[in-house]
Amino acid sequence: MRHRFLLYLVLLTSLGQALAKAERPNVLFIAVDDMKDWVNCLGGYEGRVHTPNIDRLAKRGMLFTNAHCVSPKCAPSRAAIMTGLRPSTTGLYENQHWWYPNFPNMVTMPMRFRQSGYSVAGAGKIFHHTAGNNPPRQWNEFKRLLFQDDPWFRGSKLNYPWTHHTPNPKGFPFSGVRGLPHENDWGVIPVADEELDDVKTADFALRFLEAKHDRPFFLACGLFRPHLPWYAPRRFFDLYPLANVVAPNSREEDLEDVPEAGKRFAAARRSDLNKIEKQGAKLRAVQAYLASISYADEQLGHVLDALESSEYNANTVIVFWSDHGWHLGEKQHWHKSTLWEEATRIPLIIATPQTKPGVCSQSVSLLDLYPTLMELCGISGDQKFDGLSLMPQLRAPETKRRPALIEFRKGNAAVRSARWRYIRYSDGSEELYDHKTDPNEWENLAAKKRHEPVKQRLAKWLPEKWVEPALPKNAFNFDPATYSWKRKDNGKIFQGEKPAR
Repeated sequence: MRHRFLLYLVLLTSLGQALAKAERPNVLFIAVDDMKDWVNCLGGYEGRVHTPNIDRLAKRGMLFTNAHCVSPKCAPSRAAIMTGLRPSTTGLYENQHWWYPNFPNMVTMPMRFRQSGYSVAGAGKIFHHTAGNNPPRQWNEFKRLLFQDDPWFRGSKLNYPWTHHTPNPKGFPFSGVRGLPHENDWGVIPVADEELDDVKTADFALRFLEAKHDRPFFLACGLFRPHLPWYAPRRFFDLYPLANVVAPNSREEDLEDVPEAGKRFAAARRSDLNKIEKQGAKLRAVQAYLASISYADEQLGHVLDALESSEYNANTVIVFWSDHGWHLGEKQHWHKSTLWEEATRIPLIIATPQTKPGVCSQSVSLLDLYPTLMELCGISGDQKFDGLSLMPQLRAPETKRRPALIEFRKGNAAVRSARWRYIRYSDGSEELYDHKTDPNEWENLAAKKRHEPVKQRLAKWLPEKWVEPALPKNAFNFDPATYSWKRKDNGKIFQGEKPAR
């Protein structure tokens, strides 16, 4: 009798564990690139922006209206999201700092899901660029559409229809702006939808969601737009007649109260802005950025349609995020790579089977995604994160939270609370903006004595230590056939697996 009772307990426990494992939620992890807060549900654009699918997802999940990137540049932002560690912790500060050869034993988000019994698949841009940042051992299946196995290859011919070694295509520049770098072009290109990489990325996700899976899955879908070049089918440009396009707010004197360190960040790539303005193309550039947002939104819609038509809809966590924002002339800057609102505020939506839809205005960081997903999916362990789970806010969006910390290169950081943005540069110079009265960040209050307590309170969240920069990619030789990195200085080799096809 006792043996039968023990056997019953063992069977009951095993059954419970099996059921718990079977009921673990799936994860649909959708990234877009360079998308600032210009989506309808965030209201960052003064005109109307056509983002019906982002808005639709916002109604399904928790919309975080004060969400910020970890770093306003692709590689450090994505490395931080996928490792849960800040750049100041890893030294991955720049696009040329690739995480894998510096941290070959790092357990990234997809790797952790794979270790936990999930089927892990992805396509498009999740980590930054190419096989060099995308070790195949993380994935059960990964479709490299945008970036190939050559670590120096920037993209497909349709997204980057030129290289340093080939002539420009007929019709280039499609923007009509003379003198811009190749990547910074925009316009309608004569290519069928099904040939575009983001369409192929979405199609991969569609096929995955239509298939039968016998275990929970983590599916990453990395859309490239609205990253430059802003190429999209004509119908997306037609959504934004030039007569209705609104240029962002800017002031000629906006940088007068900004310290020299901030002015240097603003000056980077200003030649692009000058050429665009001098050739009367700014509204057309804004139109192209908006068209690229709507193009990405349509691909999101296709993926959401596939999920909602599948058997997995009721038990899937959806995360939608952008790696950072973008300047379109604000603070006399064009591109990203600043610590101001335009470069750091991004769309973030999390929809889960366990929590209700809502709106959260607390400051949050993309650094928090990794620990949040671990908690949502019941994956435990002793892995240390710099981020904090967002589960308290998913359950009760009014729950108070620490400010968001944004880092850019070694020693430069911004602290964004519900009301304030405090910036300290590596030379000690400062900026302070009150979003209650100055949402455009036009008046730097850092020098005003009455705000000293505010600065002191926010400065407590700055990193206590900044590690030295990681080794850049040109410190290694990379062999995509064997996925191995060899350090040029000492010959040490980091071996991966043969890349998945």
